[in-house]
Amino acid sequence: MKITILTESEIRQCVRLDEEALTAVSNGFTQLAAGSVVMPPIMRIDVPEQNGEVDIKSAYVPGLDHFAVKMSSGFFDNYKLGLPSLGGMMILLSAKVGFPEALLLDNGYLTDVRTGLAGAIAAQHLAPKQVRTVGVIGAGAQARYQMQALKLVRDFERVLVYNRSPERVEKYIEEMTAVLNAEIVKVDSVEEVIRQSEVVVTTTPAKKPFLQAEWLHPGLHITAMGSDAEEKNELEPAVLARADLLVCDRKSQVFRLGEYHHALEAGIITKDSPIVELGELTSGQHPGRINDEQITVSDLTGTGVQDTAIASLAFRKAKEKGLGMTIEA
Repeated sequence: MKITILTESEIRQCVRLDEEALTAVSNGFTQLAAGSVVMPPIMRIDVPEQNGEVDIKSAYVPGLDHFAVKMSSGFFDNYKLGLPSLGGMMILLSAKVGFPEALLLDNGYLTDVRTGLAGAIAAQHLAPKQVRTVGVIGAGAQARYQMQALKLVRDFERVLVYNRSPERVEKYIEEMTAVLNAEIVKVDSVEEVIRQSEVVVTTTPAKKPFLQAEWLHPGLHITAMGSDAEEKNELEPAVLARADLLVCDRKSQVFRLGEYHHALEAGIITKDSPIVELGELTSGQHPGRINDEQITVSDLTGTGVQDTAIASLAFRKAKEKGLGMTIEA
């Protein structure tokens, strides 16, 4: 049995935040909405002493030659050590015989990419058509990937960024101004970000909600992607009560892990509330935003179908380029 091993540097040559990757992840969501995907619940291992966690996600997608099993770590105090918060790898198994065919040592890169692309897909269908100012809460890896991916679907001119660490904000501004080809402005409060932006992305591991309903305004779109565990919470539940359209990546996940989990407990929504999954937008089953006055909220917890979609793309491109080391197992 032969297994191809791909390093992060090789994977970066194959997959970027571009239209090809956006299409691959979007197609994954469409197939998820069609009901043909087999996607088990997330397995999570908590490491509370280090403010860390490891998630294991997977999905079988009919029509693809392989499916991924992804192990992704998030240790959110790593910045104190000068290390990235995310790590991990993916294994691709043959969808025909079940044997492992590729080991993708991406160090969390593919997770970063597919997460950023999910935010872009949400904005593609939910953000106002004309966007000048966007806001991001947080200054870590996803604050970077989300804004770069957003550029694929909306040509904004200004970014408002808030983080509790002024030093991290300054570094973000220094790194991202040229990348985004936009003015990046440090602001002093979450409220200022919300009130002045047409699109806001929250990217934190917060355990106490910081985004308040009273700050919302007509036309605003919010993508909340930090809450992917039961105790995490970025939006106060009343935010969802004020929204005109609620969207998520997977209902079963957000009712257990995401922002909607907290709104469910608070009695703001029920499991029968009209919540739309991303795949319903990508497949055209739901129109998404229908006017410039709507307030829309998308809650993203990360799905195994994204991992299979992005890993399959990476492996296909690597084979085309002749990358990777193949060993006999």
